[in-house]
Amino acid sequence: MEKKVTKNTPIIEISGRPISSENAPYIIAELSANHNGRLETALEIVAEAKRAGADAIKLQTYRPDTITLNCDSNDFLVRGGLWDGRSLYELYQEAHMPWDWHAPLFQRARELDITMFSSPFDHTAVDLLEDLGAPAYKIASFEAVDLGLIKYVAGTGKPMIISTGMADADEIQEAISAAREGGCRELAVLLCVSGYPAPAEDYNLRTLTDMSQRYGLVTGLSDHTLDNTTAIASVVLGASIIEKHFTLDRNGGGPDDSFSLEPEELAALCRDSKTAWSALGSVNYGRKSSEQGNVQFRRSLYFVRDLIAGEKITKDVVRSVRPGFGLAPKFIDKVLGMSVSRDVSMGTPVSWDVLK
Repeated sequence: MEKKVTKNTPIIEISGRPISSENAPYIIAELSANHNGRLETALEIVAEAKRAGADAIKLQTYRPDTITLNCDSNDFLVRGGLWDGRSLYELYQEAHMPWDWHAPLFQRARELDITMFSSPFDHTAVDLLEDLGAPAYKIASFEAVDLGLIKYVAGTGKPMIISTGMADADEIQEAISAAREGGCRELAVLLCVSGYPAPAEDYNLRTLTDMSQRYGLVTGLSDHTLDNTTAIASVVLGASIIEKHFTLDRNGGGPDDSFSLEPEELAALCRDSKTAWSALGSVNYGRKSSEQGNVQFRRSLYFVRDLIAGEKITKDVVRSVRPGFGLAPKFIDKVLGMSVSRDVSMGTPVSWDVLK
C-alpha cells in the first residue's frame, strides 16, 4: 500500500522499501534476547516474523564485554524491575546474540525475503554487520547519548533509526546532529519509553506530532507496552515505523519474553496498523464508493396521491420519504404552488420534468 509522496514529506528507504507517512507503517519485529540461547529458536523467530507480515526483523549485536564490565560492585547491579539483583555482565552474557549466529540468521532472512538489520553497541559490532551487508542500523535508546557510535554508524552511509527513550529534546537533537555530521542522509527517530514493560500512559503519543514538526524526520514508535493498542494509536498521529519485541512464547522464560508479542499478536499488529493507516486517507467530503449503492435509501419528494394534469401541488400531495429517486427535500418550497404537466399517480417521484 502506497500513496504519492508529497514534496517535503520526510522519507527513507530500507532494502527498496520506502518509509514515510505516505506509506503503510514499517513493522519491525525485535528479536532481542528471545532466542533464549538457541540458534534454532532465533531462526524460527525469523520465519514467524515473515509469516506474520513484518517488514523487518532486528537483532542486537554486542558481547557482554563490549557493553559493560565484568564487575559485581553496586554500580553494575540491577536494582528493581524485571532484572532485579542481576549484574549487568551476567544479564548481557545470557541475552547477547553470539556473533557466529549472525551469518546464518542473515542467510535465513535472505531466503525468506525479509529485511534484517541490527542495533550495534560498539564499533566492532558495526564492522561485523558491514561484513554481513546490513542494509540499515538502529541506535538503541541507551546508546543515543553515545555520539561517537552514532557518527561511526553514520559513516557507513546506511539509513539509521534512533530510539529516543530517556532522551530529552536537546539530547535527541545532539544525536541527530551527530548522525548528520557523520554523513547520514536517511534518518528516522522513534518515540520510546525505556520501561520493560512500559505503561501506555507514559507514551504521551501527542509527542509524535511535535517530534515530526520539530526535527523534520521520519518518525515512529518503539513500543514496550503489552498489547497493540498504543502502536495502532500511534499510526493516527503519524508513526511511520513501529517496532515491537517478538517471541515464540511469552512464557519462554527469557529476559525479554514477558513483554514481547507472540506470532498471532504480531500478525494482528501488521494487519491492524495498515488498516489504521489506510483509514486515515485524505480530506474528502465526497461520496465514497461503499456508499454508492445506498444513495437510493436517502429521502426525496414523492407524490402521495393521484393528480391530473394541471392540478396544483399543495402540502397534502407531496412528502419527503424514502427512497431517493425524487427531488431532494430541500426543493419542497419551490415545488409547492407549481402544477403537474401531466397525470401522475401516487408513488411517482417528483421531478422537474413533470412540473410547470
